[in-house]
Amino acid sequence: TEANKPSLSPEEMKIKAQELRERARKKKEEEERRMEREREKERIRIGKELLEAKRIEEDNERKRMIELRRLEKEEEKRAREKIRQKLEEDKAERRRKLGLPPEDPAAPKPSAPPPVEEKKRALPVRPATKAERMRDCLRNLKQQNKDDDAKVKRAFQTLLTYIGNVAKNPDEEKFRKIRLTNATFQERVGNLHGGIEFLQLCGFEKLEGNEFLFLARDKVDKAVLNTAGAELNSAITNPFFGVL
Repeated sequence: TEANKPSLSPEEMKIKAQELRERARKKKEEEERRMEREREKERIRIGKELLEAKRIEEDNERKRMIELRRLEKEEEKRAREKIRQKLEEDKAERRRKLGLPPEDPAAPKPSAPPPVEEKKRALPVRPATKAERMRDCLRNLKQQNKDDDAKVKRAFQTLLTYIGNVAKNPDEEKFRKIRLTNATFQERVGNLHGGIEFLQLCGFEKLEGNEFLFLARDKVDKAVLNTAGAELNSAITNPFFGVL
């Protein structure tokens, strides 16, 4: 019975209390070590996800740059072909005026000299630079509104709509002119840091006392619009965009 239990001496009670405190301390330390292991696992997992997201973003950027270079080369090739045709036409016209017979197209022609390496290196890098500036605009917009993902996504999608409309209908002025005072535009893009700057990087300019953003028909650059669309798609679909 309780009455028959031997009572502990003060020294024994002190030892018992010390044992209890020691067990509690060890249990607490073990729990802290377990929690630290869990936190370390979580840090490693997040780190891997961020690295993978960065790798994907860099890979997408590399693919975009390859595509831009391909488009540049095609444009350069078309320009060279146009110049060649013009030279051939001028040459034929001179022969006609001199009373010479037309040149035999089957006759062998001297091969064109290989392109100069310096000229190849001097290819314009404007699209790449502009792509980086576009990405910075979108990143700043997201970071300025990091607590409102819906607002950021709506802004990106609105910008994508503007760019897509111009790319698909470059001759339609209504898609190349935006009233800055429009309430919907202000709410979705105009009031957000980086929104108007992004459109300006796409070629839009402020007109008529800053009342409109306007993209002139002769300044519609498909390569720039494609770059803008690619950057917006990346920002919309990559959940880690703006956090790296």
